[in-house]
Amino acid sequence: MAAVKLRRERTAPNQNDDERIAHLAKALAHPARVQIIRTLLRRTTCIGCDIVEEIGLAASTTSEHLRILKDAGLIVGEIERPRVCYSLNPAALKPLAAFLHRASAGLTSNDRV
Repeated sequence: MAAVKLRRERTAPNQNDDERIAHLAKALAHPARVQIIRTLLRRTTCIGCDIVEEIGLAASTTSEHLRILKDAGLIVGEIERPRVCYSLNPAALKPLAAFLHRASAGLTSNDRV
């Protein structure tokens, strides 16, 4: 019985993991931010003004979405005067991807999301 209890303790997520997953999910919880991620997946790197044109929102609105993604660690921005060049940080998505993989593996073919 003790071995089972130890196993559960090792596999149980801690609060920091849950907070990180929730933070990543919240950062992705807007269609414009998903579109920014899709743009960066296609282009590898992208200058901020190109992203503004691509998603069709005001520069200030786009800048706020970029800030949220950057604060979550999902993207990085390198200053190349006078512009900022953005790229994805794929490693940042690993906790969320692992969580979603585990959650989807628990679904049966009869389950609906």
